[in-house]
Amino acid sequence: MDTADGGAAQHGFDGGADTDEMRDVEHDEYFPQIPDPEEGTRWLAPTDVEQHLYRLIQRENSYAYLRTLAIEGVYYPVRREEVDAAGEDEFPMFSHERGGRVWVLVYTEGFLPRPHPDLVYEYANLAKLARIVPAHAEVLAVNAGTPCQELLAVDEEERDVWYDLSGDHADPDGFGSRVVTRRTGKGVPETGPLLHGLACGAHLCYGNGDPWNTLHWHGIGYRKEIERLSEWWGVDSRADWKDIQERLLTRRVSPWYWDFVLGARDALLPTHGGNGAAVGEAPWRDTVEATLRERVRRAGHDHHPGADADLDGLVVELRGLVGKIQRYEARFRTDGLLAPDGIVRTVAAWDVGRASKMARWGRGARYATEAEMYEAVERAGAGARAAYGSWEEFSAGYVLGRCLHFDEEEFGTWYTSVLAAHRALVTELDSPWLTVPFLGGAVRGR
Repeated sequence: MDTADGGAAQHGFDGGADTDEMRDVEHDEYFPQIPDPEEGTRWLAPTDVEQHLYRLIQRENSYAYLRTLAIEGVYYPVRREEVDAAGEDEFPMFSHERGGRVWVLVYTEGFLPRPHPDLVYEYANLAKLARIVPAHAEVLAVNAGTPCQELLAVDEEERDVWYDLSGDHADPDGFGSRVVTRRTGKGVPETGPLLHGLACGAHLCYGNGDPWNTLHWHGIGYRKEIERLSEWWGVDSRADWKDIQERLLTRRVSPWYWDFVLGARDALLPTHGGNGAAVGEAPWRDTVEATLRERVRRAGHDHHPGADADLDGLVVELRGLVGKIQRYEARFRTDGLLAPDGIVRTVAAWDVGRASKMARWGRGARYATEAEMYEAVERAGAGARAAYGSWEEFSAGYVLGRCLHFDEEEFGTWYTSVLAAHRALVTELDSPWLTVPFLGGAVRGR
């Protein structure tokens, strides 16, 4: 395979127009280029998937290699302008001629290169690949230019094999609930602010089965990243992304009154020996109401009960929120999310953790430039360190925010799934929370 410098010319890729208000950084890392290990040395692959494929190559076990692809799926490169112009049921692919035959390139996730302004990667399982690989293609080049390269013939019989293997092994729901760590690669930052900021998105990375520590973000493929942001966040443009990213980083997405209620308990800590768990429900509720009515009075409005129906309604809601938080914290203690006398001081992590992932989602959809993603990730880490003293505290704040947002005290999957994430992240050896210091080193003082 050609070097990255020559890759664009070899494959006929010359970029395209970018209409964003800020031109993204130009580079020539269109396709991965990873040299074979020197003879007698052990090669460390980006993830377990590539390590497994490498072993299969050494054993010349092509069928097991293909079966692994059926489980994991692959990513294929395509010009961004072609994807943007394509219809919903159209799947343009990048192909090139080499050695008198037409090649189509696909890669496993661990090999994906630095995102480019004009070339994007889409995800496909083998069944979809059998449908969309052009009829004139003759070679499926898997992980070309890496130690895991495998060349497969493309014909009707082979496509049938892909369909069958995909039906036997593909599981769209099988990728979540796992810690995925990139061990090597240019997109993995060293210990410091960027790595800390990436670790703040670990809950979501675990739930989706995403690698938590890579800046080379392609997510579930370019179009799916765009769909994700539109469906879940109402983000349909670069301007939308910039707005929600800033609001998450400044903690203006979650309701203000969640932390207001938690702060009212903090005011009572001196009279309870600093033990928040000992603060009773009645004095906490009374402090919430008194503090809220005092703020209204200072703003020049009538704060007395009965004078303002909206204010009275908010008082009732916030007094009720006290009991809800106490019940969640009691369950958290039972489940090990909190120490026996632990409390949640702030739900900042709910916005900060999502901000860490929003930076990457925006990058995958090409709404964010590389520099903007880096800045947002670092700011997310700084926000976490300003609000918490440990990953465990951060996690409890995130879980409470998620529950207040979605769970409605059902203790259903919105809670149990994030509890599973917490337990894995505080125990699994590859977890960022066991490998990235919350305070210390280059992180401290930022």
